[in-house]
Order: sequence, then structure tokens, then C-alpha cells
Amino acid sequence: MLSHTPVKELRLSREWASRLEAMTTTDNVPEGVLPRPVVDRLPKYAAGKPPAAIEGLTSYKLSSNENPLPPIPAVLQAIADQTDINRYPDPLATKLRNALADFLDVPADDVVTGAGSLGALNQILATFAGQNEDGKQDEVIYAWRSFEAYPICVGLAGAASVQIPLLSDGRHDLETMAAAVTVRTKVILLCTPNNPTGPILTAEETERFIQAVPPNVVVVIDEAYQEFVRDAEAVDGIQLYRKYPNVVVLRTFSKAHGLAGLRVGYSVSGPLLTQHLRVTATPFAVSQIAERAAVTSLENFDQVVERVQSLVDERERVTAGLRELGWFVPEAQGNFVWLNLGEHSGEFAALAAEQALSVRAFGNEGVRVSIGEVEANTRFLDLCAGYTKAPQGS
Repeated sequence: MLSHTPVKELRLSREWASRLEAMTTTDNVPEGVLPRPVVDRLPKYAAGKPPAAIEGLTSYKLSSNENPLPPIPAVLQAIADQTDINRYPDPLATKLRNALADFLDVPADDVVTGAGSLGALNQILATFAGQNEDGKQDEVIYAWRSFEAYPICVGLAGAASVQIPLLSDGRHDLETMAAAVTVRTKVILLCTPNNPTGPILTAEETERFIQAVPPNVVVVIDEAYQEFVRDAEAVDGIQLYRKYPNVVVLRTFSKAHGLAGLRVGYSVSGPLLTQHLRVTATPFAVSQIAERAAVTSLENFDQVVERVQSLVDERERVTAGLRELGWFVPEAQGNFVWLNLGEHSGEFAALAAEQALSVRAFGNEGVRVSIGEVEANTRFLDLCAGYTKAPQGS
């Protein structure tokens, strides 16, 4: 009987393939199974593309804000030693929350883990913003352009996006954002350093902004690139969370720690918010491999700092090289630089591809280039030196 099973499965798979083909022809529009209307209105997330293979050149991916360096050796060993993947992980990620409590000097109960900071963000939006029983949508305010996933996450939560254009230097327009708050505003997202443009929010302006916002509005300080920041005036979300019960801080192990593939991030907020966040937190979102890797990375944070500093040094070399060419570059405090190339963005990205470099073009707005290996950064600067349409800015 077992010998006939593959034949039966093959026959069924062919039958379903035939049905799907018939359903997707223009003359047979499928009825019944359709997504929620909001799905068709959402922008499509476009991940950074891999570089093209060019003969004689090593290819480099600078299109995603990844750490080009692998995790530190102790983390790689911890991953290799993990064998209990047949078991479910601790749904509360207790070891990681305790390690973060010590690392950040916060109560462990104030930490809620998620599948990257994006997963933690989705938990926040699912908790505090959506569509109400009267059919009206809550509003979520954020700067634009900012993190590409924001409008997708907000839309899927059922809320409405209120996008406030950036200032000409790539910074948040906090005054206009504060003025945009209405009775329907439930969450405000502050991305610092802002992805993809690079500038930070200062501690002074952020605190002034929080004080201008009603205390029943959740203010999320998204600090995915916090470890790369060297501006002494930059906001520290943890300090503000200690002072304001409506502040949530988002952080991740994807960038500085080099654990993007393991998907581990977290939010930090007071009991007023965490009591609700734990209800909507995705069970088992952080695997035991990810948890152990993150804990080990925290235990060896001095080595992480050394690697991050090497990338910061490269960032400074790249920004200095661009400015020597006379190019305007917004203040870069993440692991990337922003080129305000406007309508030339696609052209520049295509030229980079010819040099075995993948960069991230955002329509006709600009190009984000992640800091990569030394050779990749040098090749990028060489490309810019021969490009005559310099980015514009203030």
C-alpha cells in the first residue's frame, strides 16, 4: 500500500496544478478566496537584491543594511553547540530578558522579545493601533521616507498611516509631526538613526516632542542602529523610557551583533504597556538558537564593539570621500549612507551593478548604500568619483 502513495500524491498534485492554472486565466477569475481589501493597497516590501556576478570582480551586497562581518567566534560556537531544536523554545525568552536586564539596567519584566525589532513592532501595533468596533481606524504617525516596513505593518494592523515628509536634510520634522496628532492618533514611530537617510534625533528635541504629545499616545523610539551612533547629542531611548510611561524602545540583534538571519529583537517599556504587549506577543517568536546566540553576544559585547567600530571607521571614510567629491550626504549615524539622487537613482544603481555592487534605489527619491567590506567601499567611492550627477541637498 505504501508503494502506491507517491503515485497518488503525484496524481493529486497534477490535478491541483491544473485547477490553479484554470483559476488564474483571465477568463476564469477566482471567486470566494480573496485577501482583505487592505492587502491590495499595501506597498510591497522590496528586500535588497543580491549583486550581479561580473567576471573578474568580487561581488558585494550593499543593498541591505546587514553587518558584513559574521558574528563573533563565541556566538558561532554557541550556535553550533545548540542541539535541542526538537524542543519548543521558552516562549518568554527568560534567559535573554534577564541578560538584557543586566545589560541595560532595566527590569526583566520591561523587556518583550520578538522576531527582530520588526516582530516587536508588529506586536506593539497589534496591541495599540488598528480598526475599532465603530469601524474607524486609529492613526499611526511617522516620518517619510523612513523604514520601508512601516506602512505595511500599520496597514496590516488595520490602522491608517499619517506620513510626515522629512526635512531637506533627511531629518524628522518633529514640529509638523506633533501638529499632526489628533484624537485618533494612537502610536508615533520615531526612527533614529533614520533609515534610509541616516540622521539621528537629539535627546533634547525628542524629549521636547514627547512632552508635546498627549500621554495616551504610544511613542516608539526605533533604535535598530543604536550601536553605530557616535553623535554625543543623540537620544538614548532607554533614558526616556525611564521618564515617560508611554515610551517604547525598539532594538535588535540584527545589525551590530550580526544576527540578522536569526531574527531576534526586543522592545523595552514600562508595566503600563508591557502588561498588554505580553498578551499579543507571538509565542515562540525567538528560537532557542537565537536566544543563546544573543545572550552569548551580550556576554562578549566588547568584541561586538570592536567590530562595530571598524564599520563606523569605514562609514567615516566613505562619507569623507563623498564630501571631498563635493557631494551632499546627510549626517550618517547608521551603517549606511544616503544619496539624494532623485531621478538619477535607477541609473546610479544600474552603474553600480555593472561594478558587481548591489545598492538600494528607492524609486526616484534616492539611493541607500550600506557600509560593506573595505574593498566594496573603495569600489563604491571610485564609482562615485566618475559619476557627474552629484546628489542634491541642503
